[in-house]
Amino acid sequence: MIDNKITETVHPSRGKYENGLADWIQLEKAAIALIHLTGTLWFDKSVELLLFRNQLVDRSASEILHLHQYAKDIVKKPINVVDTFMLAKEMNKLDLAPSRIDIGKLTAEWLAERKNYKNAEEFVIDKLSGFIGKEKRQIIPRDIVLYGFGRIGRLLMRELISQAGKGEQLRLRAIVTRSNSDEDIQKRADLLRNDSVHGPFPGTVIEDYVNKALIVNGHTVYMIAANDPATIDYNAFGINNALLIDNTGVVRDREGLGKHLKSKGISKVLLTAPGKGDVPNVVYGVNENSVSKDETIFSAASCTTNAIVPVLAVIEDKLGVERGHIETIHSYTNDQNLLDNYHKKYRRGRSAALNMVITETGAAKAVAKVLPNVGERLTGNSVRVPTPDVSLAILNLTLKKETSKEDINEIMRHAALHGDLVEQIQYSNSNELVSSDLIGNPCAVIFDSQATIVSKDNKSVVLYAWYDNEYGYSRQVIRFAKFIAEVIRLKYY
Repeated sequence: MIDNKITETVHPSRGKYENGLADWIQLEKAAIALIHLTGTLWFDKSVELLLFRNQLVDRSASEILHLHQYAKDIVKKPINVVDTFMLAKEMNKLDLAPSRIDIGKLTAEWLAERKNYKNAEEFVIDKLSGFIGKEKRQIIPRDIVLYGFGRIGRLLMRELISQAGKGEQLRLRAIVTRSNSDEDIQKRADLLRNDSVHGPFPGTVIEDYVNKALIVNGHTVYMIAANDPATIDYNAFGINNALLIDNTGVVRDREGLGKHLKSKGISKVLLTAPGKGDVPNVVYGVNENSVSKDETIFSAASCTTNAIVPVLAVIEDKLGVERGHIETIHSYTNDQNLLDNYHKKYRRGRSAALNMVITETGAAKAVAKVLPNVGERLTGNSVRVPTPDVSLAILNLTLKKETSKEDINEIMRHAALHGDLVEQIQYSNSNELVSSDLIGNPCAVIFDSQATIVSKDNKSVVLYAWYDNEYGYSRQVIRFAKFIAEVIRLKYY
């Protein structure tokens, strides 16, 4: 039994140490109970719990308690895991439609409004009335094909599998590579199991050589070999009306990407790189609704674009951007050489592991495609540095309105907690934040409030925006993929 109230008084028969430890154990018990309910809601009802944008599915008790502390420190909502567990228990009694529910927000509202309700049951029914009844949101699952299986492809697979739940949204059905020999399948399985940056895959990966497939956490994913995307018959694998995610970056224009649509079973294509020509570049959370419903080819833009556009969108809306320069401090990528060797682009041929390398970036031009009124006022460049993951964008901006460090930080904090960009922006007030802290961060951008600089004229500012250029970007791709596939669930943020 989990106590409904955690006492803070010291028991007279024991010291402060023993009292604090006993209370902590009580909280851990509540966290474990919440983990159980989180799994039940997820797998039985396709209801995903979050706590102020942070997912609770597949979290440990310590991580659950850490997120509650985050709520107190950043969100300024002193919620307790005992309260979140209680509300989750009431939610589990309801016939909820597939949805994403921020139990952190719900709990904060309960603490503020509970005097208006007879009990927690009445409160939950009132707040989630629009979610009760599965007919409120009927979702038709959509098949997914990954074309390419490199850094982004493997992270996409990890996330698609971990987010599969009951299989009512995106279903990963196949991966296309140049070869599917037994040796090739084994090597790709091993690369999926272990990653030098993101750690081991928290699941099971079984090679099925007979059927040319990988069985990952019970999901059968076919490994298809092909060199010409137009010749693949996906219908032969039971794949229909699929969204294909091209993460090779080999072709970026409509003509090249359109070859996927000539194959049997593919209806839409999403590119994980900046699109060329008239291919719409989208930063999910900012401009996805500007794309025509008849469009069949999309680009998720670049990792850098997904990081800087949410920040620029907020600043432009609140303060206005007169002009600016964006300098990206970017981790090295597979495009560079490990040791000095020939490269078609200047400087990228020099050793990535030994040098800081100045190189061009299309970020400023990409911003112009997503935020036309802002992008034309920006310049940009990039420096590749000897780190394997996590990058930093430095936004040197001249604003139209005067501001202060406190005001600009509060604007960004509010955007991270409220509105359309809560999945994209995370707010940090840590004095010790460094790049490795952000490996595996699910947000498109982490705003470093401690690093904000505002000059004496109150219009010239320097903002620091971190991003996991692999994982954070992959999460943005999946958010956009769900939007394209029309499998977005109801949201209570």
